[in-house]
Amino acid sequence: MSNQKKKKLTPTQQEYQSFANDREPKRPVWSNMIRAFLAGGIICVIGQAIQFTFMTYFHFTEVTAGNPTVATLIILSVLFTGFGIYDHIAQWAGAGTAVPVTGFANSMVSAALEHRSEGYVLGVSAKMFELAGSVVVYGVFAAFVVALIKITVKSLGGF
Repeated sequence: MSNQKKKKLTPTQQEYQSFANDREPKRPVWSNMIRAFLAGGIICVIGQAIQFTFMTYFHFTEVTAGNPTVATLIILSVLFTGFGIYDHIAQWAGAGTAVPVTGFANSMVSAALEHRSEGYVLGVSAKMFELAGSVVVYGVFAAFVVALIKITVKSLGGF
């Protein structure tokens, strides 16, 4: 807690804050970082292996192999979340499983599974897209702004 906030606390509150801080378990920051790095790296290596598979066996180019690779990672993430495997990995790895594609798919499916008792429309669909809605809106808006900048720069003779 910052010193400025501590000044606003009464002496009893400051004493309790000190008491609570002394008994708070210390977090293993370094081991958490290493596990997150390893888990995120393994997810990325799996993605790279999937991309190489598409390029080698299905004769995709590096550019065209990107979309099926992302789709495969999303499907794997959804399946692992549905079977409860992703939760165990995330428990161990922490932020390492927040690799954008797999982490987002996991969060959407988790929300859908959590509210499935409310029905398919009002439970699964509504709760799943409640989370995704803000991300989709931000993505569309960001793409619009980037397109406007590109068109403006191009019309001014750049690029």
